[in-house]
Amino acid sequence: MTEVLKTAHSTTVQAWVDGWVVSRNAPRPVQERWGLRVDVGLPGHVARHIVVKPSPEIVRHLTATLTTPGTWLKLCAARETIAPLLPERWSAQDPEFMMTAPLAHDAVAAPTGYTLAVTTRAGVTVARLLTAAGEVAARGQFAIAGTTAVVDQVETAGNHRRRGLGTVVMRTIGSVAASMGARTGVLVATAEGQALYETLGWTLRTPMTAAVLTFPES
Repeated sequence: MTEVLKTAHSTTVQAWVDGWVVSRNAPRPVQERWGLRVDVGLPGHVARHIVVKPSPEIVRHLTATLTTPGTWLKLCAARETIAPLLPERWSAQDPEFMMTAPLAHDAVAAPTGYTLAVTTRAGVTVARLLTAAGEVAARGQFAIAGTTAVVDQVETAGNHRRRGLGTVVMRTIGSVAASMGARTGVLVATAEGQALYETLGWTLRTPMTAAVLTFPES
């Protein structure tokens, strides 16, 4: 049973990475002995290394051999486990949480005063709630990897929060993804996002820790 769970967990992480690179228009992931590597190639985000089972030995190896500032680690473990393993110049970010949920097609209506717009381009579907003036009040997007919808970049403008817009965006994403053949959703949430997603039926799959190799002080 343990090996089955490990395999299922690895499959979820693989789907998340496969969808993330489509969502962010990044290169396809490369398989490494310890996990996956994505050569993002952006300033401050040169590459990311995703590790499903980050043992102390793996973390120490990566932090000792990766030397380019702006390199990121995405580790399936809690921050309190990872932070003590990081040497100087490696900075652990705020806790994150990989979550999953079953998806189903359902009718979703925009709140009064907003218009719901859904567009798909280059494999990325974006759901937006627009004001009467055409401003984006809330948005989110997803890309499908197999039968998994990878949800990404969900956000609500500051002056439109606490109006249920995030819930509408998430329900829209789930419904549209289901109509496109996705059966499961996966995302990585902040602590604040986790609270919202739990109310919508999403469950924790694994805690996540992001760590970045910082630039040397000038």
